[in-house]
Amino acid sequence: MISDVNSSGQTTCPYCGVGCGVDAQLVNGTIDGVSGTKDHPANQGRLCVKGSALHETLSQETRALHPKISGIRTDWDSALDHVSASLKKIISEHGPNSVAFYLSGQLLTEDYYVANKLMKGFVGTANVDTNSRLCMASAVAGYKRAFGSDTVPCNYEDLSHCDLLLLIGSNAAWTHPVLYQRISEAKAQRPQMKIVVIDPRKTASCDIADLHLQLKPGSDTFVFVGLLNYLVEKRAIDHEFIERHTEGFEKTFAQCATHDLESTAQETGLDIADLEQFFKWFSRTEKTVSFYSQGINQSATGTDKCNAIINCHLATGRIGQEGMGPFSITGQPNAMGGREVGGLANQLAAHMDFDEESIDRVSRFWGAPNIARTPGLKAVELFSAIHSGKIKAVWIMATNPVVSLPDSEFVREALSKCELVIVSDCIEKTDTNAYADVLLPATGWSEKDGTVTNSERRISRQRGLMAPSGESKHDWWIICEVAKRLGFVEAFDYASPREIFVEHAALSAFENNGTRDFDIGSLADLTESQYASLAPIQWPVNAASPNGTARMFTDFRFFTPNGKARFIATEPALPQQAANFDTPFTLNTGRLRDQWHTMTRTGLSQRLMSHSPFPVASINPRDARNFGIREGDLVSVFNTDSQSRKQSLTLSANIDAGIADEQLFIPMHWNDQFASNARVSKLIPSVTDPYSGQPESKFARVGLRATPAFLWLSAISRTPLEQGPFDFWVQTRLAGGWHYLLADTKGENESAWLDWISSVQNGYEKIELSNTLMHDYRTLGCKNKRIEVAIFANPKREKLPEISWQYELFNHPVDAQSWRLLTRHEGNSLAQNRIICSCFQVSEQQIKEAIAQGANSTAELGTKLRCGTNCGSCLPELAQFLTQ
Repeated sequence: MISDVNSSGQTTCPYCGVGCGVDAQLVNGTIDGVSGTKDHPANQGRLCVKGSALHETLSQETRALHPKISGIRTDWDSALDHVSASLKKIISEHGPNSVAFYLSGQLLTEDYYVANKLMKGFVGTANVDTNSRLCMASAVAGYKRAFGSDTVPCNYEDLSHCDLLLLIGSNAAWTHPVLYQRISEAKAQRPQMKIVVIDPRKTASCDIADLHLQLKPGSDTFVFVGLLNYLVEKRAIDHEFIERHTEGFEKTFAQCATHDLESTAQETGLDIADLEQFFKWFSRTEKTVSFYSQGINQSATGTDKCNAIINCHLATGRIGQEGMGPFSITGQPNAMGGREVGGLANQLAAHMDFDEESIDRVSRFWGAPNIARTPGLKAVELFSAIHSGKIKAVWIMATNPVVSLPDSEFVREALSKCELVIVSDCIEKTDTNAYADVLLPATGWSEKDGTVTNSERRISRQRGLMAPSGESKHDWWIICEVAKRLGFVEAFDYASPREIFVEHAALSAFENNGTRDFDIGSLADLTESQYASLAPIQWPVNAASPNGTARMFTDFRFFTPNGKARFIATEPALPQQAANFDTPFTLNTGRLRDQWHTMTRTGLSQRLMSHSPFPVASINPRDARNFGIREGDLVSVFNTDSQSRKQSLTLSANIDAGIADEQLFIPMHWNDQFASNARVSKLIPSVTDPYSGQPESKFARVGLRATPAFLWLSAISRTPLEQGPFDFWVQTRLAGGWHYLLADTKGENESAWLDWISSVQNGYEKIELSNTLMHDYRTLGCKNKRIEVAIFANPKREKLPEISWQYELFNHPVDAQSWRLLTRHEGNSLAQNRIICSCFQVSEQQIKEAIAQGANSTAELGTKLRCGTNCGSCLPELAQFLTQ
């Protein structure tokens, strides 16, 4: 930890799998600003808008600061004694498989390592899974089937050096914006570089695409099976590579031989000319990178999709060399680190599985005679076992499964029925923490100290720069203290994260001799000072590669018994959820540009909330017209869950021409802390991939209907408000306060909302203006000559004032003329006032005005308005406005 109150330090961003280096500036012991580390190879000084706002998310008011049992504050010894005694009792009565850990890609590698070691090595159960199951499990399974190991062969430099880049199921412009900016730069420098986006939606990433293949949802496997058939037909395969370095080609080709260009176009819904153009580019371009993400992984056939992509690279020998390869991009900051330590239930440790040789090896290394001998339950199975009572205790760390897991009402029920729910978290109130019997306050980013591994296998230090908040403790310390109380003192007697890391490194090299891909044995002797100053490095890091390894499989040797890569025959299949009269729409889910996971961190920044401040359902203009839906109207999206109950969401409509007919897109982030009914996981069924166990989060059948609102209210308040009688509400953060959008969709009791306004203004001096003819009501609640709360009500949403204008009311001192503030008409054009550039709060209206005045490039817009000149996340949207 940095001791100087005014200083700086280097760490790593806690968001996506890019793994950006961050320089943090401390003033009076608190992080006052951040910037990208210039010499960090992952980001080279860039930060996206989420990273550049990190210092804005360190609010103490939302933090979990003290241990609690049954909601009552206690001390650490009492909490740890209670946890260990309860676990010991349950294990004694029901066996080790009655307990489970559910971990997170937000944990550091050292935290992950001791959690995995405790459960699999000493408790004796493999019921240890992670939210990485929801984003990376299919990529892991695909790599292991093809290469014999979970090995990402590419690196970020390949994205700049390739001549053909495929963005498959990846909206990198929003999900991995730093990499997208690197790709965009390469495209600008080499216009001949081709970029193909394969996605059911037209996203911001299409801005730099030469071709967008807007395929039917879930039909990706057909594309790549058809491509393999085309490559064979056009004699564009590498026979020598196939013969010398692969196996299974004949069987795989026999399976795809019937998938010609015409049938592939029919199955995918693609224009045959566009499909053929893509096939030609791939067949003729040696330096090809396939960059794929959740649109591929989050599928009931995700593993097959991954292998269909890999098959095309093996058939052409495009792997292991600069600018080529199948590149699965990781979703979370340390999903890769979790895979390294065995954080998935079907892995043991250090990229070893549950074969007898590995079990014996890890057992001897750990000194763990009670080691688990079979795989545990994967995430969806695990929560089903909690629901049925098979699992009596679950310890959830740094994740929010009530929001992120599919069929989330079922998950709620499971946790409410569970005998013991332990949660370690840095946030006090989340949808999941509401079910915690024991809440253990964990340190957060800027306090935690350890390592993370990014998507290109690069290990970086995430350093503790500030003192822990309140009584929070590091996750590794909490786990080890419980382990000691369970009787495993010697095996968990660590004094620092460095001691854990070097043991992890030693295990990776133990009896390895080049037989396993993950080997960081050269880091097993790091001293405390060497660990503290560890520079970013890509594994393997061993005697053969002491300075790390930039690219894997350069010798075309794979980690299979015979050293050959495997072709995997995949039978294409569309999602099996059938549409009916009530549910004709296909639902897709994904990320917003400025938000992360369940918003527990990013939701605290006004800047990050300004781009997309309300939960929306994006719908095609034609479908919107057919349903009588306008921009900003409320809509209900619904289906039936696993318990045959009707589940529905109430959302604001977003008309988006990039959405295909009879499809909807809903962001994944919203939860019950920020909105009344926007948790999309309620609508996602628990359909999983049979190989990886990863849920199908990109496809669900849903219905849609317009939901009229009889009254809209917009409010700002310096203190949080109760949402009162309103069945629709959204709460978003402002600097120094909160904004609320509320609506009455029943229209049954006018006095209820008037009573709510009166209760909100209780104790304040009230200034109000009411226009009964227009049904318009405006009021200010004041105290000590400043406005504490402002509320505006109108039957039409567009008549409510715009958020930024309302927020300015906080800056007006109260005097005899303050009533005039309520006479101003600041209409809310939902599109025109939408913030596009979060860094400098530049609105859509400002951008369009600048274009009308002659700005004809993103550079000119940047000069005039500053938009696009900081993180670059808004550049694709700026380009879209210029095109329009």
